[in-house]
Amino acid sequence: MTGIKRVLLFAAAVFVISLGYFIYASTVYPPTPENETFLSEIGEGFGEIGLYGLLLIYGRTLLKILLGKGAIVHRLLPDYSPQLSVPLFNGLLGFLNRTHVYIGLATAAVIFLHIGLMGIPMKILFFPAVLALVIWQAVFGLFLSWRYTPKQLKQFSYLVHAQFATGIMIGIFALFGHTLIDD
Repeated sequence: MTGIKRVLLFAAAVFVISLGYFIYASTVYPPTPENETFLSEIGEGFGEIGLYGLLLIYGRTLLKILLGKGAIVHRLLPDYSPQLSVPLFNGLLGFLNRTHVYIGLATAAVIFLHIGLMGIPMKILFFPAVLALVIWQAVFGLFLSWRYTPKQLKQFSYLVHAQFATGIMIGIFALFGHTLIDD
């Protein structure tokens, strides 16, 4: 099975399991009351900024796949040779590569602020899962960028940070969690 098929199968499995939990949570837990406060309004703004940050981060990954650059392409599509060679996209990818650490750190901080200011109920498992995955990505991304990280930890960090699975889970869990809250 090719890498892209495994990624799609993983995404479908996470979606189906999340849908099952969504149905369970929507029938078991009472609806979450809308909490319209000054801080929650600021938290909503941080949520939108966090979404745009995640789009930039994972858009970079998709651009790398389209252009055939990076190790992720060889893992997902071993026989892929891109026909697309647009200098504008190469320049954009260069910019996104240079700013990835900063955008990632800012996005993690903004998502933490969003979660903290919104007062999200942690009894619904989507929210602690997203929080744990964002912490996971931030910590291992920090180990990759910190110059004093031991070599073995840096290699391990690359394996667990540079993967598409975490982004897929963050997206699906956030989608269902927000749908559950917004009902």
